[in-house]
Amino acid sequence: QVQLVESGGGLVAAGGSLTLSCAASERTGYYMAWFRQAPGKEREFVAAITGIGGRTWYADSVKGRSTISRDNAKNTVYLQMNSLRPEDTAVYYCARITRWYGLNEKNEYDLWGQGTQVTVSS
Repeated sequence: QVQLVESGGGLVAAGGSLTLSCAASERTGYYMAWFRQAPGKEREFVAAITGIGGRTWYADSVKGRSTISRDNAKNTVYLQMNSLRPEDTAVYYCARITRWYGLNEKNEYDLWGQGTQVTVSS
């Protein structure tokens, strides 16, 4: 069973940057995504990337401020976030989807990491 482990979260001041990592325990060529969940809110889509990294998608809330990428040699997916805002505060999860559609639908994903906390102070 493949496992996903996120890292890189932390406390950062507004306007700062963070890079999250999601390491898979074995090679996966599937589409991957990042979601986030703030306290009291639904888990929401952040970004997704194809199996070889040739195409990416972003939620409007992070578009232009975030970059998803992957290094398949390291079985790792990244989320670089810039110009962070207090409203970006959430637990960030990486997830795997074995389909090419429904990328922004959390119920379409079959494998999740444990999450990493990102807190942005104002």
